[in-house]
Amino acid sequence: MYTFTDYYQNKVELSFDNHPFSPTPKHVWVICRYQNQWLLTHHLRRGLEFPGGKVEDGETPDEAAVREVKEETGGIVSSLQYIGQYKVSGKDKIIIKNIYFAEISDVHEHTHPDETKGHVLLEELPENIKENRKFSFIMRDDVLVHSLAQVRSLQDIK
Repeated sequence: MYTFTDYYQNKVELSFDNHPFSPTPKHVWVICRYQNQWLLTHHLRRGLEFPGGKVEDGETPDEAAVREVKEETGGIVSSLQYIGQYKVSGKDKIIIKNIYFAEISDVHEHTHPDETKGHVLLEELPENIKENRKFSFIMRDDVLVHSLAQVRSLQDIK
């Protein structure tokens, strides 16, 4: 278990155990690979980030992860793996997110132009990502650092 503060100074707890905070979280975040590159979305307000969002009524977190990837990047998920879960304790609410790793088989046009400019492919994530203002606050805390280490150990990705 990792505990730290995020970009907004909220307490974050991160675990790679099986659903340590909730069996039915209401949010998902998906680290994506497509043709040996990182697949991100360019959110209109926040900047570059891995896709994710809310679990809709009647939807499982796994289904939400696949849907969010398609909506935000146009990516078609060929395999989805649960990686971990994190809890953000904010001033007004608590948010719990499942973290996934997805292999993408194809990329089409994204379906949410009101939220995102579509997909962005990067061969490498920048070393200075925490300071790089092109990236969303979601990408600038230790959830990314630890999750990438977990993904790389499970997937043999450099």
